[in-house]
Amino acid sequence: MNKTDKSWSKDGFLLRLARPEDAQSYYSQNFCPLDQEVVRLTGSRESYTQEEVVGFFLQCIQDKDRYDFLMIAEDGRIVGESVINEIDWEVRSANFRIVIFQPDAQGKGLGSWAVQVTRDFAFEELQLHRLSLDVFSFNERARKAYLAAGFREEGRLRDAVLDGKDYADDILMAILEEEWRACKRGKEGSL
Repeated sequence: MNKTDKSWSKDGFLLRLARPEDAQSYYSQNFCPLDQEVVRLTGSRESYTQEEVVGFFLQCIQDKDRYDFLMIAEDGRIVGESVINEIDWEVRSANFRIVIFQPDAQGKGLGSWAVQVTRDFAFEELQLHRLSLDVFSFNERARKAYLAAGFREEGRLRDAVLDGKDYADDILMAILEEEWRACKRGKEGSL
């Protein structure tokens, strides 16, 4: 199956499907070093080798059960990603995750925008029935963006992660196809 190649733009930023030629820039622009707040909010390790990142990146873009979109700034830097992964085509469900790596791209509404266009792609283009995610309880900005995009809290894994020395919850959220349709009707009148 060939992946649908879509792209969207907002305020000089482009969100588009990742390509093999992006692999080195993806690593050098975002993992050298990985921003400590990104590590905290995503639960990532503090460092990765070039081989790990580039190898995983190239594997991901070949995987038919995921879509990796890159957020690119006007100057050509890769500043974030929005990913639909773990697609189960039979059940029509998938996982969603997003990260904005670069601090200068944060706080501009780009995350909320990317959540919404990726969500729409999941339901319109991929014909999914369910899109799920998890977010740490201390990442209130992301949780609010997900709620605004129509995701609903489904449960909590209490004290499942550490934020420094303090425990925090891992919040499970999802949006179903009919909820997405209602959300779109409410904003646009109808599909």
